[in-house]
Amino acid sequence: MSSDQPSSSSLPRWEKGATRSLAATRIFDVQGVQFRHPVRGTEREFVVIDAPDWVNVLALTPDHRLVMVNQFRYGTDAFSWEIPGGVIDRGEDPVTAGVRELREETGYVGTSARLLGSVNPNPAIMNNRCHLVLVEGAAPAGALEWDPDEEIEVATLPADEAYAWAQSGRITHSLVLNALLLFAPVWAEMKRAR
Repeated sequence: MSSDQPSSSSLPRWEKGATRSLAATRIFDVQGVQFRHPVRGTEREFVVIDAPDWVNVLALTPDHRLVMVNQFRYGTDAFSWEIPGGVIDRGEDPVTAGVRELREETGYVGTSARLLGSVNPNPAIMNNRCHLVLVEGAAPAGALEWDPDEEIEVATLPADEAYAWAQSGRITHSLVLNALLLFAPVWAEMKRAR
C-alpha cells in the first residue's frame, strides 16, 4: 500500500496550520494541530497523536507455522495473542526493524524477509504507519532480548489455525488482523504450490 492516497475531486483538503505540544510521553506526543477548511473557512484545533512508525512481523516456519506471542496489554488490561512487533527506530528500514523485533521478542530468525504492506493504525487521530513484514524460514536461533516491562509467551501455530483464531475472535489486535489480511493471498499461493 502506498502512503500516497488518491485525492478526492469532490472533497476539499483541509489546510494545516500551526502545531502545539499538548503532552509529551515516553511513547508518543499529543499535539494540537490547527486546520482550516478552504471553502467554509472553518478553523479548528484537532488532537493528533504523533507516534513513531511501528512494525509487525508474520514469521513463517519451514513447516508453515506462524510465530505468535502472547503478552499482557495495559490498554485492555488483558492478555493478547499477536504477532511480534514494535517501534521502528528513527531512520531504520521497516524490514530491518521487523527482523530485529522478531529476534528480540522470540529468538527466531528467518532466511528471507519482505514488506507485505503498510497501514495507518488510526488516521482519525494518529499520524504514524504500521509496516507489515513477512519473514520466511523462521527458526529459533538466539537469546531473547525483551524490554524491561516485557514478558512474552512464544508459540507457533499452523497458519490455518491462526486464521481460525482471527475469525473466532481469539485474535483481536487490529494490526495483527491487517497483517493476516495482507498475508492471505501469499498463504493461498503457498498452499496451492504444496
